[in-house]
Amino acid sequence: MKALRDPDCLLAEGLAAIRAQFKVPAAFPPAAEATAEAAARRMPDAHADRTGLPFVTLDPARSTDLDQAFAIQPAGGDLLLHYAIADVPWFVADDDPLDREAWVRGETTYLPDGKAGLYPRALSEAAASLLPDGPRPAVIFTSRIGPDGKAVLQGVERALIRSRAKLGYETVRPDDLPAGFAELARRVAAADDARGAARVDPPEQEVERGEDGHYTLRLRPLSRAERQNAALSLATNLAVADALLAAGTGLFRVMEGPDAGGETRLRFTAEAFGLEWPHEASLAQFERLLDPDEPRAAAFLLAVRRAGEGARYVPYRPGVVPWHAAMAATYCHMTAPLRRLADRYVIRAALAVANGQPVPDEVSTAFERLGPVMAKAGARSGQIERAVIDLAEAAILAGREGEYFSAVVTDLGEAGARIQLCDLPVVARTAARRVRPGDRITVRLEAVDPARRTVRFARLS
Repeated sequence: MKALRDPDCLLAEGLAAIRAQFKVPAAFPPAAEATAEAAARRMPDAHADRTGLPFVTLDPARSTDLDQAFAIQPAGGDLLLHYAIADVPWFVADDDPLDREAWVRGETTYLPDGKAGLYPRALSEAAASLLPDGPRPAVIFTSRIGPDGKAVLQGVERALIRSRAKLGYETVRPDDLPAGFAELARRVAAADDARGAARVDPPEQEVERGEDGHYTLRLRPLSRAERQNAALSLATNLAVADALLAAGTGLFRVMEGPDAGGETRLRFTAEAFGLEWPHEASLAQFERLLDPDEPRAAAFLLAVRRAGEGARYVPYRPGVVPWHAAMAATYCHMTAPLRRLADRYVIRAALAVANGQPVPDEVSTAFERLGPVMAKAGARSGQIERAVIDLAEAAILAGREGEYFSAVVTDLGEAGARIQLCDLPVVARTAARRVRPGDRITVRLEAVDPARRTVRFARLS
């Protein structure tokens, strides 16, 4: 972790430049804002009353765009997971100004000094968000989780819910969580292991602005509560994906794993980090032995994430089983409709399938169009995230030209070797030659340009 002071406004000016470069929208068109305000005033009239169920939310403490709430009930040896998702489809009509603007944006864009939401705040941080200040319209996905961790979708319904508590990853205590939460997460993890899922929980290289206005660059491992909460979302997404595939419809998330050459390079990286990777163990098996809170393991898991083929969205095709290598399963996204456009349509399809109704033509047509739209939005978000991190890394290193740093080579490319500094949360490139992934080298910082978000290292040994 590295705190960043900004007396010369390098970060503030740099973030403004990033917003301008990537055309991050500063506001919504007036028609979209007006439509959101009108939708926020609508009284739900198609929702069952499930306000008696003890739902809670679990998110970053400062989040106000809350997509998910959950309640857990025992059912003999099984657990029933009631996963309530913000009913964005109820607020947004096909081809209204909100819908048209959402198709332009694709997803919420996050920067340290603010975000550009997929929907206006009147919805995303108020009427549609599952905040604990009153009943909210939601779509409840109920899945049965057996002792083996297999999740089977039992039902989907529109309902009014009332969240009992807004829990935060940073402050939640085990006693705050519903009974069965830890056991449900354990079952899902066991099912992942049985399938051979990679369960990659790499740390996030992120820049965050605190309440004092200062920024921090860090490698942030997921907290225990965050990993357990992710298991609930994963179980629901897997159950819904299975149901949609069986019905011959859907939009799926697919990803290929590292190829043989990529896995060989990862073995070199593990060796350099001092991690013992048994020769007979697969990558997925090795990953399950690692503690993501341990710095060397965290750096290795970042290398794994970069080694695989990028995930993408694909619509259902007869005779094709969509596959996500990291999940070792058929998988979909539908638990974050306030932040991802595609989730809104998967929710609509699941509502129809679970209730014996035909999937609306508008949804099926959207599935055919969403892949390129989400790919473009995801690529743009990735570029913005990388630009922000490049800016922060340059700010950390400004004034340290000529200093020496220990680093590990994590990958090779046309632009040179990718290196991870051993003592700072910085990932950079150097023109070093005749190196291989896993080599530990010494580099000298040659130049830093915060305005251009660039740093240049030269290898010494």
